[in-house]
Amino acid sequence: MSTPRGRAASPFRQPKAVWAVAFACVISFMGIGLVDPILPALADSLHATPSQVSLLFSSYLIVTAVAMLFVGWFSSRFGAKRTLIVGLAVIVVFAALAGTTGSINGIVGFRAGWGLGNALFIATSLAVIVASASGGFGGAIILYETALGLGIAVGPLLGGELGAISWRGPFFGVAVLMAVALLATLAFVPSMPKPARPTSPIAPLKALRHRGLLTMGVMALLYNWGFFTMLGYAPYPMKLSAHELGLVFTGWGLLVAAFSVFFAPRLQARFGTAPVLYANLLGLGVVMAVIAAGVDSPTVVIVAVVTSGCFIGINNTLTTQAVMLISPVERPVASSAYGFLRFIGGGLAPFVAGKLADATDLSVPFYLGAATFVLAVPVLASGHGLLRKAEERPEEEPVVTTSLTAVGDPVEAGVPRVIVAVGAHGGAPAIVDAAARLARGTGSPLEVVHVRETVVVEEQAVEPEGAEEARAAVSAHLARLAAHGVTASGQVLTSVGDHAAAGRALAEHAARVGARAVAVGRSPRGPLAQFADGSITSALTHGAACDVLLVDAESAPRRLTRGSLAELRDSSV
Repeated sequence: MSTPRGRAASPFRQPKAVWAVAFACVISFMGIGLVDPILPALADSLHATPSQVSLLFSSYLIVTAVAMLFVGWFSSRFGAKRTLIVGLAVIVVFAALAGTTGSINGIVGFRAGWGLGNALFIATSLAVIVASASGGFGGAIILYETALGLGIAVGPLLGGELGAISWRGPFFGVAVLMAVALLATLAFVPSMPKPARPTSPIAPLKALRHRGLLTMGVMALLYNWGFFTMLGYAPYPMKLSAHELGLVFTGWGLLVAAFSVFFAPRLQARFGTAPVLYANLLGLGVVMAVIAAGVDSPTVVIVAVVTSGCFIGINNTLTTQAVMLISPVERPVASSAYGFLRFIGGGLAPFVAGKLADATDLSVPFYLGAATFVLAVPVLASGHGLLRKAEERPEEEPVVTTSLTAVGDPVEAGVPRVIVAVGAHGGAPAIVDAAARLARGTGSPLEVVHVRETVVVEEQAVEPEGAEEARAAVSAHLARLAAHGVTASGQVLTSVGDHAAAGRALAEHAARVGARAVAVGRSPRGPLAQFADGSITSALTHGAACDVLLVDAESAPRRLTRGSLAELRDSSV
């Protein structure tokens, strides 16, 4: 939100705790792609069939799915740092054991233990990074996105290089790197307070009684079925060495990361969540059908797999956004319920695909994967109305993307107001004071608005601040204004998505209440942060039906227009 003038803060200037967890995130994101280049080598070296090797994915993902039901309870009971440490330690032990075994069944079993550690880690890593960050959560999100991109892209490359030496190499490599991350976490990450109220271990299952969350979860199950069918079986028809497979999946991983972080939020803002998901799922169905039809041509399979990275990156982000938009329960509970269903789909798919491939031929699992992508479309359509309502953010809906929580005396309906958008930081009072002078000069009531964001990065979501913190930020401004004889009201909005989603929430609120103008301040968020995570000011200016004014304590308010945005790339709420 609004911040004072000043030099742009670097998202990479963070405490050691953030860097320690970010390093662990890179290694964690390597986890799945790391083993893809060695799948054919495993089959040859251990005299196993592709269906037996595919159980590496099934055991890993099914255990992750079941564990997702309990990680919220575990974290709320033992704290985020202990959860991270236990997760990292479990990954280190089971990755090393997988490298020492001499049978495919041993690897499958140890990958199951690895899945338990992964569930504990991914459930808390983003929240710990955000909580440990300095200078606001924006920089922490950029760092997490960077870790995601590096992990997804470098995982197959490292797996290919180590796998060219021995199929055991990737497993030992993960064990060593995660051990380093474990030591860094022990040394640099401080203990964090536990939630005031522990999460019930059955809360995720209860949450699935909500139709919208269940619909999105089943859609994610079908999507992950197709996704992990491709990931588990595409390496075989490519007929490449471990090194070459690593390069192919590195290209795939780069597209996944780029489309997840940069393209998905922009497409969602332009067309809406559901329309993009419909087109995306159909696109994945076509890609899988191409793989099935061209399974005897390595070139066709390679091109199709790399291309699928675009669709997968978009789908991972927007499916998570859809879950967060539509869910009526707390974000961690929604994430656990959703994670349970999607990982179940990913775990069952390689097992079923293996049975089908053994009984028929290698094209059949890919045709089934294409069918599950297409089947996900009518499942999503069955919840279209709920998702549309959530995106429209009606005022009467208590838990939606921009649910409104009044703070102070409300402005009388139909009276044009001046809205000032603020954040919980030291520079906000000057912005509020400047907006108060503007409101007084135009004879308009003043409304102080704060947006509480739910940030979605690929398949993870986090709330950097709680509801009470957001209310306290607005209440503090109202109390200070009242002490100076200025009457004002306040609102807390919520948004789901990237940073720009908060700007769209502001624009929609301003249109809903018929605001005269929205005042915003400058931000030290640099061009990198705005490019990666979006700009509130840009989104607000493009979406607002009223004037958007840049205010500060040193100069007269300046009206922002679409044409002037190029001059104000460094301004953001």
